[in-house]
Amino acid sequence: MFDKEKLASIQSAKEGWDNGTVAKALGKYKERREEFTTSSKIPVERLYTPLNTADLDYEQDLGFPGQYPFTRGVQPTMYRGRFWTMRQYAGFATAEESNKRYKYLLEQGQTGLSVAFDLPTQIGYDSDDEIAHGEIGKVGVAIDSLADMETLFSGIPLDKVSTSMTINAPASVLLAMYIAVGEKQGVSADVLRGTIQNDILKEYSARGTYIYPPAPSMRLITNIFEFCSKNVPKWNTISISGYHIREAGSTAVQEVAFTLADGIAYVKAAIDAGLNVDDFAGRLSFFFNSHNNLLEEVAKFRAARKLWAKIMKERFGATKPRSWMLRFHTQTGGSTLTAQQPDNNIVRVAMQTLAAVLGGTQSLHTNSKDEALALPTEDSVRIALRTQQIVAYESGVCDTIDPLAGSYYVEALTKKIEDEAMAYIEKIDALGGADKAIEQGFIQKEIADSSYNYQKEVESGHEVIVGMNKFYIEEKPVEGLLRVDPAVGEAQVKKLKAMKENRDNVAVKNKLDALKEAAKTDANLMPYILDAVRVYGTEGEICNILREVFGEYRPVEIL
Repeated sequence: MFDKEKLASIQSAKEGWDNGTVAKALGKYKERREEFTTSSKIPVERLYTPLNTADLDYEQDLGFPGQYPFTRGVQPTMYRGRFWTMRQYAGFATAEESNKRYKYLLEQGQTGLSVAFDLPTQIGYDSDDEIAHGEIGKVGVAIDSLADMETLFSGIPLDKVSTSMTINAPASVLLAMYIAVGEKQGVSADVLRGTIQNDILKEYSARGTYIYPPAPSMRLITNIFEFCSKNVPKWNTISISGYHIREAGSTAVQEVAFTLADGIAYVKAAIDAGLNVDDFAGRLSFFFNSHNNLLEEVAKFRAARKLWAKIMKERFGATKPRSWMLRFHTQTGGSTLTAQQPDNNIVRVAMQTLAAVLGGTQSLHTNSKDEALALPTEDSVRIALRTQQIVAYESGVCDTIDPLAGSYYVEALTKKIEDEAMAYIEKIDALGGADKAIEQGFIQKEIADSSYNYQKEVESGHEVIVGMNKFYIEEKPVEGLLRVDPAVGEAQVKKLKAMKENRDNVAVKNKLDALKEAAKTDANLMPYILDAVRVYGTEGEICNILREVFGEYRPVEIL
């Protein structure tokens, strides 16, 4: 970027500035800290100059938007063409209640749907299972069968919206239900657009909504890859998630490293299953967190794009440019929200939104101010959505592509995150890949250590959280929070009982028996699951059949 003579001149001038202007200022006023670091503990220098980017090769390291290595974005015109998809994550209580919330959000200008499922649904239990008692509809919507899914999307034409579903272990079942709803609406599977999270590895390392052991879980994932490549070509078959890794306490560097390492494991599993990399790689997507350290977050997104492009091209030999692209959804940082002074969360979310947009996200969910206390109300959801809309329409940051490119600090930080993430990936490779690293507890321990260290810094006051450990006030309890009525669970169980009594139970048994036999072979299970769903086999029934064949996962203890 600069010739050696010019760099030497800058070096000399900087030394003069350090020894003169800076030294004089420090003699009067000390800096706030002896050392400044990012959230990943990357040291932050006092000033960044061309010296920090002396090795930067524009064409090799940055390139142009829409071209390899995609550091500056995956689309040639980015937000000058169209904004990111504004996709608010929502779902609570019953399918009827959630359907009303989806319609409200669409009326407010949301451009995509994102389904939150309750905990029993996430781990493959029906609402009438005793393990589900007390959790029905609490953190998301209860979906037991195709009947619930039909209600969830009643009046919402599936050929007109894209839908993201945050579901992992039973992802194949919920995807089958969505396909079947499309059929009921007269919408063929090849028209459906959306994403299913379907990322089981991060469940073992960071989140916990797993069902089966790793091997059969990876089989189900690659079954979805294969089935969708032939039948649902516009569907993103996985959303490889760093979000929950970050929520569990990782640093930004670890979020990139562990997420891409999981991605490598999925690609390898699909290739080992006989799939051609270019047949499925273009439908892989990612899901990242956006935290408060704005410039580190921007650099993180840029580094992740560049790393994934190199991994897909050089490691896996993908030849299609779409196979090299890291396309990602972002959610603002839930773990950064405080129950104290919840209005402060509006400001945090605005910063995180700006970081995601400056980093080039393809879709975005903005958290609501009251989510540290309860499910969000309609008013708080509207403010969260308006935050995206204000950034899109009023800030001006969408009028040019990758506007922070060329910043000495951002470029140096992008390179540093890339290098440190790659070092982690190499460690994970040496352990046998992400699945083996998880089995050995490596990734879990790294996340736990980072979380512990951060908590110590908060408790010591070194890490300031405004309104919580500094600038706090006496507050009255927050009023008007959204609470799910316990009667919701009772009503859901009654509805499920009535559905089971009125369906063709002989047909259900036959389809479940066929699924069980297929699970004992190496057949693709998606057609069998879809057949069971069509006759109103429930999620719990289908998952229990697979539990009988595959068993259940028991986590490794991390000391």
